[in-house]
Amino acid sequence: METNHAVKLSQWDALMLEGLRKRSGSDEELLRKVRERELPVDESIYQFDYEALADFAAAHPDTFEAAVKEGYSIKYSTVRGIRSWINVTYVQEPELVLDEGQESVIATLSPAEKERLESVLSFGWRVREERPGEAGVYQIEPIQR
Repeated sequence: METNHAVKLSQWDALMLEGLRKRSGSDEELLRKVRERELPVDESIYQFDYEALADFAAAHPDTFEAAVKEGYSIKYSTVRGIRSWINVTYVQEPELVLDEGQESVIATLSPAEKERLESVLSFGWRVREERPGEAGVYQIEPIQR
């Protein structure tokens, strides 16, 4: 799905931003924490190094602020990266399908969550209803296989 976001982030930077967003009360607090390098130690399975995100923010302050306040899209999404993004952003464990030619992620999303996911996915991915009649279950898959 095409996105309107001019800011493009790497998949890893997007994951770190969402991890930090979970620990911040507002966009302004997140920006302040990064600017002042008041960064937590990540104990999650991802072991995010928020210093790397702070380095990116220091080198590209306008880009980082726009990503936080206005949104972003991921430069290049992978099936595992999409699973991780949903896990970090929505605190759920989506199903990862790795069968050759059927690679996808299956997740239960609210309408707002689905819309946000569609806005961050890189070009070449789509979100479609996985189980028609079962509200909120979506399959995220490559457009071409």
